[in-house]
Amino acid sequence: MAQLTTRPTSFLGRLRFGRGLVLLLCGVYFFVPLGASIWFSIDDTKGNISFDAYTKLISAPGFLDALYLSLELAAATVVLLLVLLVPAMLAARLGAPKLRPVIEVICSMPLVVPVVALTTGIVGVLRWGPDYFSSTPFFQTFVAIQDPGFPVVLLVAYVLMALPFAYRALDGGLRAVDVVTLVEAARSCGASTSRAVFTVVLPNLRNALLNSAVLIVALVLGEFTTASILGFQPFSVWINSYGKTDGQMSVAVSMLSLVIVWIVLLAISVLGRSRKGARS
Repeated sequence: MAQLTTRPTSFLGRLRFGRGLVLLLCGVYFFVPLGASIWFSIDDTKGNISFDAYTKLISAPGFLDALYLSLELAAATVVLLLVLLVPAMLAARLGAPKLRPVIEVICSMPLVVPVVALTTGIVGVLRWGPDYFSSTPFFQTFVAIQDPGFPVVLLVAYVLMALPFAYRALDGGLRAVDVVTLVEAARSCGASTSRAVFTVVLPNLRNALLNSAVLIVALVLGEFTTASILGFQPFSVWINSYGKTDGQMSVAVSMLSLVIVWIVLLAISVLGRSRKGARS
């Protein structure tokens, strides 16, 4: 009897010790390099602490413009992807279940296309278009989508790159909800199909929509290759170009970009939780 009572306790003790050890190793792996980087960025080599690298960086020319451009592109990518994906996935579940594998394959295709190959294709189209459409109204379209103030061509590239991640997040949420039963129940109470989707289905997909938005924003704010090759300067390209001035400044740029990305992601998460709490 004594063995029956001591074995579970010792097992839980080992399990808790194992979890604590894993958390300790993960903490050392992540926070020691961050702490060393922060110390390097504020150490003035004379034993004093100086935040000159951060103050100079924030007041640097182009900082706010690049940050605003990245935030605008992230918001536009989230809106465009959700507007495209959510109706398509709901329509497939409600009216055409056989199309679900087709949508899954289409949304997963960007995963097998390297970013450099995708960007090279976009560059080829942008170079080919003006030569053949120079005497047509389409020429102005090619000019407009490359406006440095808000490059639509970069938005299209981000939508393609974020498509698989947004689809997986939404698909996970839809698998956890019986959409057909919810809509039929709402319609039996007198609601139309559109009202049932907006008032019953979408509130149950709040976490999936939030997770999808977080993944898209994280991808857009951290993306560098496509924007750099196409010649635009969102925040990731700006921090790379400006951080080359000196070593301390480059570390300060990396720390600042990490903080901004975390603030944006936490703001999205808190916004979703606050709306959920208000409705409950």
